[in-house]
Amino acid sequence: MEKFLELRHEAKKKIGVADHILLTSYTLLHDTKLLLSAANTIYKALEASMNSVLEYERLFKRIPPLSVEFESRFIVFKKVLSKYGVNKKSYFELLRNMREIHVSHQKSPVEFRRKDKFVIANEDYQLKTLDLKILKNYLFEAKVFIEEMSKVTSTNDGIFRRS
Repeated sequence: MEKFLELRHEAKKKIGVADHILLTSYTLLHDTKLLLSAANTIYKALEASMNSVLEYERLFKRIPPLSVEFESRFIVFKKVLSKYGVNKKSYFELLRNMREIHVSHQKSPVEFRRKDKFVIANEDYQLKTLDLKILKNYLFEAKVFIEEMSKVTSTNDGIFRRS
């Protein structure tokens, strides 16, 4: 199977997992650590979807080989989407926000729970808070994003189907 198809499938699978974490597990357990888990899973789904589009473009030799660094891939991704007429600023903001949460969590010296929120503090004690409402919005936007990226990469699906 082509790499972009695997990534597209992975993105859909991960967004399903994030949906289950938020809407089922969290509502039953009310463990705020699940909010962080959901945020990381949403980010991984978004990243897989973005990489699916980039691999699709690479397959057709429309873009050169890319580095593994997120920033350079993100810049190329924005240019590629403009070619498809997808210039929704909200998609790029969503990717940036989820990336920020992911990186903040990795670098954070302090994380704690406060009522129904999960708080991530950086070295300067600037806080990022995660709660159910925020993550539900991110989840909804991520589902729309992944569906849109699936449409972009499915324009030539007939080529890759086996008889």
